[in-house]
Amino acid sequence: MDIEAPALVIGVLPHGEHGAVVRFLTLDHGLVAGYVRGGRSRRLRPVLGLGNGVALQLHARLDSQLGSATVELGSSRAGLALDALGAAGLEWLTGLTATLLTEGVPHPPLYNALDGLLEAMTLGVDPARAMAGIARYELLLMAELGFGPDLSNCVVTGATADLAYVSPKSSHTVSRGAGLPYASRLLPLPALLLGTDDAPSWDDVAAALHTTGYFLERDMLTGRLATLLPARARLTHLIARQQDAAVR
Repeated sequence: MDIEAPALVIGVLPHGEHGAVVRFLTLDHGLVAGYVRGGRSRRLRPVLGLGNGVALQLHARLDSQLGSATVELGSSRAGLALDALGAAGLEWLTGLTATLLTEGVPHPPLYNALDGLLEAMTLGVDPARAMAGIARYELLLMAELGFGPDLSNCVVTGATADLAYVSPKSSHTVSRGAGLPYASRLLPLPALLLGTDDAPSWDDVAAALHTTGYFLERDMLTGRLATLLPARARLTHLIARQQDAAVR
């Protein structure tokens, strides 16, 4: 196995005295792992920060072996660690991706979406828009893996307009008119999840994450994978504080 490609750092585990086993997300090869000699050194530790874009060279004699990797920094996302919301978002996005993807299976839409979202967050996009991007990324990831809700049309009427809810039982959308009498039993569907809201409020963001979180917890983050949920809880707690601040 020989890979030479741009990659995103999405997981780092210490290995031995100075090295690290690093998980990378690539465009054409999906999730790959490699041993980086000196990965915990003063020189390489900043390069291997979570979310960083790197130029990756990965070599292994057999596909079943852990390859040897070398990296050069392309895009640093270190600035996200200086902000509590950004740091929580970075931790959740990289942890979720590293946990749910299968090694060696390409997911180009996920690579492009994650790289674009992390870059936007690094450049200082409006925080509510950034968190809305996280909800949309969760939705995309679930769709790529064959899970998540179907947002194409109302399960009751077949309508494709004025979709306002998601049924937790059928995982399909429900239009406002059909769902209003049962709203307390349905999940909210803010416009940002349909890609039609570029200026979401913090309430919209919280509602979107409530809905995507329901399907993540029900269908994907179960058993031992549920250990990832505290990272998401930290993120949603910070978003709840932003909601409170917006009301004052």
